[in-house]
Amino acid sequence: MPFSYQADELFSGMKTKSAPQYQYIIFDLDNTLYPKEAGLMDAVSERILSYMVHHVAIPADDAPLKKLSYYQEFGTALRGLMHEYPDLDPVDFLEYVHNIKPELFFKSSPPLDRMLHNIPLRKVVFTNSCLPHCWRVLDVLQVKAHFEKIFDVEAMGFRCKPDPLVYERLLDALNVPGESCIMVEDSPRNLIPAKNLGMTTILVDGHHRSLAVDYAVPTVFHVENVLRELLPDSLLY
Repeated sequence: MPFSYQADELFSGMKTKSAPQYQYIIFDLDNTLYPKEAGLMDAVSERILSYMVHHVAIPADDAPLKKLSYYQEFGTALRGLMHEYPDLDPVDFLEYVHNIKPELFFKSSPPLDRMLHNIPLRKVVFTNSCLPHCWRVLDVLQVKAHFEKIFDVEAMGFRCKPDPLVYERLLDALNVPGESCIMVEDSPRNLIPAKNLGMTTILVDGHHRSLAVDYAVPTVFHVENVLRELLPDSLLY
């Protein structure tokens, strides 16, 4: 049964922090800026299995369990494949699995555009996907103008969340401490390293909350409610 969020529960027991410390808000891309129910990542998952079968020659019956084991041990199928098949070309993999048109799954989002416009922080995308896929998604949503930087898996040397090293590289690139950042993600395990580095964490997940994060909201649009608590002196209205 899906978890039911009540307005008075969103911030219960949460520690409100003062506005001056925040400089950046860091957004995951897939299943965060658009809803999981859109189905885009389901299509990507199917293409990952197809790549494993047709390009790596993993038996079709073994591929789903293999993919799951890669996700659990390495964070993504790509990292698992790179570990097991050192000659695998990660760029070829990424181009293949993201060869999907986002406009078949969702359209532009004026409400998201308005919310991002109202957030008085610098905005970046931090994702395990590739840069061309990121641009396509942001183009379809019509929100790319709000983001000054995209940190994709290739920029991180094909390492991926939740590897703590990529979070450290992100903070080094932004030249700020973790305490200056708010991170918005749909995966609890991808928020744990961020929280360990001092970031304020917001889980976008309509089905359950996690004690490992600071805030849990049902959709990305509810992030604005959290920011009103975190940035009480801002013009976020």
